[in-house]
Amino acid sequence: MPGDPVTAGRSGEGASADDVSVTFVVADPEGTLAGVHLLQEVVTTGQLDFSRAEAGWRLVRDRPPVHRLEYLLELRYADGGTKVVTDPANPRQVAGAFGPKSVVEFPGYAPPAWLSAPGPPQDDTSAELEVPVPDGDAMISVRIWQPAGVGPDTPLPLLVVHDGPEYAALASLTHYLAAGVAGGWLPRLRAALLAPGPRNNWYSANPRYSRALCRVVLPSLADRLPTTVRVGMGTSLGALAMLHAHCRYPESFGALFLQSASFFTQVLDSQERRFPYFRRITRFTAQVHDGTLPGRRIPVALTCGTVEENAANNRRMAGTLAVHGYPTDLSEVADAHNYTAWRDALDPYLTRLLQQVLI
Repeated sequence: MPGDPVTAGRSGEGASADDVSVTFVVADPEGTLAGVHLLQEVVTTGQLDFSRAEAGWRLVRDRPPVHRLEYLLELRYADGGTKVVTDPANPRQVAGAFGPKSVVEFPGYAPPAWLSAPGPPQDDTSAELEVPVPDGDAMISVRIWQPAGVGPDTPLPLLVVHDGPEYAALASLTHYLAAGVAGGWLPRLRAALLAPGPRNNWYSANPRYSRALCRVVLPSLADRLPTTVRVGMGTSLGALAMLHAHCRYPESFGALFLQSASFFTQVLDSQERRFPYFRRITRFTAQVHDGTLPGRRIPVALTCGTVEENAANNRRMAGTLAVHGYPTDLSEVADAHNYTAWRDALDPYLTRLLQQVLI
């Protein structure tokens, strides 16, 4: 396959945006490419193939209803080969669960103010432990974070986080907690960052996993850390798994913070039918919508991107929880299904929940 035709740094290349449109330009002075296609999760209709332009390729789209747009380029060659790349002419990139993407930020977007707060002090502490899953040889890895100056015997609230290491690395979760505790706008608390393991299986309304979480992991943490109240947190399948755990073991958590949860239903999410655990998830969500919810009605805060596929099923789940007496708050953000969107929603939405439950 020929070498990449795009070179960073040339004037007019890359991506540019204003209040009404976004423009992408890919240089191809040697005519190496047969086409360029924009890969992204926001725009669902209209043209995504670039048109030939002077010495390259160009695409102009109306501004989508988001504050920022993550994307990749699919380069197409005359021999039928393709290559997916970040935009070499756009220096702005963001890390994600499946690798880096280029990003366009529209006028008016600003990252959270807490990101500029000082990082965690050197004496913020963390510890690692491995908890075996019953009836198998798997282990659940947990990293425990706590703020500086807290002794091991101090009772504190515990935030239990599915995909915890990814939340810390890609959404700056521990930086958010450290900044909030140091700034006094979060109460002192610990966080248990749970590694996902085989997440598609474990987090897809799997009774075996919820039993391991609530009957093994949480008691193990309680033996190690004096805890006043637990708040469950997760995103996508990890958020679904937290609600599933509450439904099976309602004494486990005092509140839930669920981001872009995968509350699949047969009607709303037919595009997910090939997911191997789709039917297990839809059976569980159907039971919830039919009213199979614990009588212990804990606060549930949800966030979701306005343009993501999970928006409709999150709106429906929020309505179901509210109808059954759960204090429920769904907040939609102008973004998609990604860790930056989840990071940007931590404050004020997780902040508000923690203040409500813990103060």
